[in-house]
Amino acid sequence: MTATATSVDEPEQLEPQAAPASRGAGLALRLVPAVSAALSGVLLYVSFPPRTLWWLALPAFAVFGWTLRGRTWKAGLGLGYLFGLGFFLPLLVWTGVEVGPGPWIALVIAESVFVALVGAGITAVSRLPGWPLWAATLWIAGEAARARVPFGGFPWGKIAFGQADGVFLPLAAVGGTPVLGFAVVLCGFGLYEAVRLLLEGRRTRVVRRGAAAVALLSVVVPVLGALAARSLVSDKAEDGTATVAVIQGNVPRAGLEFNAQRRAVLDYHARETERLAAEVKAGKVAQPDFVLWPENSSDIDPFTNPDARAVIDGAAKAIGAPISVGGVVERDGKLYNEQILWDPDKGPVDTYDKRQIQPFGEYLPMRSLIGAINSNWTSMVSQDFSRGTKAGVFTMDGTKVGLATCYEAAFDWDVRDTVLDGAQMISVPSNNATFDRSEMTYQQLAMSRVRAVEHSRTVTVPVTSGVSAIIMPDGKITQKTGMFVADSLVQKVPLRSSETPATRLGILPEMVLVLVAAGGLGWAVARTVRGRRGSGVQAAVSGP
Repeated sequence: MTATATSVDEPEQLEPQAAPASRGAGLALRLVPAVSAALSGVLLYVSFPPRTLWWLALPAFAVFGWTLRGRTWKAGLGLGYLFGLGFFLPLLVWTGVEVGPGPWIALVIAESVFVALVGAGITAVSRLPGWPLWAATLWIAGEAARARVPFGGFPWGKIAFGQADGVFLPLAAVGGTPVLGFAVVLCGFGLYEAVRLLLEGRRTRVVRRGAAAVALLSVVVPVLGALAARSLVSDKAEDGTATVAVIQGNVPRAGLEFNAQRRAVLDYHARETERLAAEVKAGKVAQPDFVLWPENSSDIDPFTNPDARAVIDGAAKAIGAPISVGGVVERDGKLYNEQILWDPDKGPVDTYDKRQIQPFGEYLPMRSLIGAINSNWTSMVSQDFSRGTKAGVFTMDGTKVGLATCYEAAFDWDVRDTVLDGAQMISVPSNNATFDRSEMTYQQLAMSRVRAVEHSRTVTVPVTSGVSAIIMPDGKITQKTGMFVADSLVQKVPLRSSETPATRLGILPEMVLVLVAAGGLGWAVARTVRGRRGSGVQAAVSGP
């Protein structure tokens, strides 16, 4: 009786334990794609500077492709959003360094919406032949959209900007950031498809040669294209050389109050310039042909403050060369983020007003609404900056220097315009003091390296607090400073005037990729509609 009772009781004890375990396993399996999407986004972030792990972008997109392929568009929307959160949350954390987590979280949420829409599109095209191609073009279409809207766009986090140390970098000279980014994403999706088909073939012992060939080409062609594009990359001088000096004067303090002490930032940069002038006079350093100061290096308007004008005049005369000075200037009641060409004999002779001003940093969209939510935000941007209207190219001692002020380096057209206007080299004056020692400065520096290759120009990056650098036309950094130190860089750099295919073509490659993405999406939707109609007809014929 005891044995019988035990055998009867055992199932009653096991069943209640097995059911929750089964439900838990099912829930865990359903969470795997979501967790994988978020973690692959984090992996993509890890591939970005200051790390040199550019190749991690490939497995990041391979895993992302695995999570999306064959799923519904609604699932793609959610998985894409999780991928975006995994990527943008750590990438953009610097936006909340001084203003708190609110703006950071809001920006991440907004940017991730674009990735969510791309994810939904990729699920649709993942059923098409050669789907990695369509999926990669959709990603670039998403980047094109968020580089333009809302509020003028925010291109930060373009895949191309994580590839400054990678083998794909020469493709920037072929078609700019869209072609470079497309190659990386295509290679990642192609990598997943190649692995998937290999495992499928081993399991079924059936090799789909057409699909396998497309997957293999998706991996091989971008790499071969990058190798072939190396012929477009050169650091040879075409128009002689120029000796350039980059000044990093430093700031009294990091954060939003970097310029709270009147004229301190200007005095720091003048002092570093005068220190360099003493070294030149002593024969320790070559005499520069011209000098480049950072954005906001004059923290007060030199046109309305005689003492500021005298300080800049003194620095220019001491170094005996023209200086590009960054200042905040008020003119006709409007505020401008301006670069001023300051001649040692004539004083200010030319200006460039920043065209791509930063929303919520240099101007406040929807000011009344935001003020109603949080009045502190409106006080931080008490007056909106106005936009410039023309590209900036200074003629400095015979050299044409293109200007892309700080945030503008992220926008393809702002940098290209300077080259089309004759720039033989490019300067990216910046002020990163408000972002402390965050990764922001390294992310921006990587953008300048990509721009150097894209347009085959020397790029200098003078920054108030670092990292300042001199970059050759092949994207290599030859000199750089530390952060929050006063320093200067002097170097003879090559001047170039030829145009790369990327410079000549402009936004054309991006538009072609967007049109291909639209065509692929249209094809996928049409196939789905035809399939549903066919199923409906078949059901009607076979019905009672």
